[in-house]
Amino acid sequence: MKCSVYIAASADGYIAALDGGVDWLHTAGKQDADMSSNPDMGFEKFIRSVDCMIMGRKCMEVISNMNLAPEQWPYGDAKIYVLSNSVKNPPENLKEKIEMYSGDIQKLINKLEVDGFNHAYIDGRATITSFINLKLINEMTITKAPVLLGQGIPLFGQIKQSIKLENSQATAFPNDFIQVKYSVNYL
Repeated sequence: MKCSVYIAASADGYIAALDGGVDWLHTAGKQDADMSSNPDMGFEKFIRSVDCMIMGRKCMEVISNMNLAPEQWPYGDAKIYVLSNSVKNPPENLKEKIEMYSGDIQKLINKLEVDGFNHAYIDGRATITSFINLKLINEMTITKAPVLLGQGIPLFGQIKQSIKLENSQATAFPNDFIQVKYSVNYL
């Protein structure tokens, strides 16, 4: 199964403020830039390429707190699993959209493959780090926002070994965000 990361970070490598907030993403960059040719910087195209998603509990909580209306739901029809050893039931507003999972990540991937899934979107710092340490991530797309937070939640946790990122493809957007897509090579 192909496992991909698609995430935004500040130019200094943070995915959220210390309190978990991501409001800075909506104020970074040139607000008046003409983004009509690619308003979501490729997210919709990416989401159409995945058939399942695996995220961490904290990521789920951020999404739950957004209280998105059905027409705002960004993940389409993707099957979504949330990894958590402490939370057994999803928040009420996500009950119909996600399934909680506690257990071995490789067993989850095997189950998804048996169920016919082909491409997983991996999201959330701890989840991404776990997948990297298990050598399960195949590609990463990181969109750097033109802002320095100075502190916050870093994109990656403790990586167990060096990882080589290859075949970079970079896109600079009119709003000054820069997106780089890499394939992942475990040395």
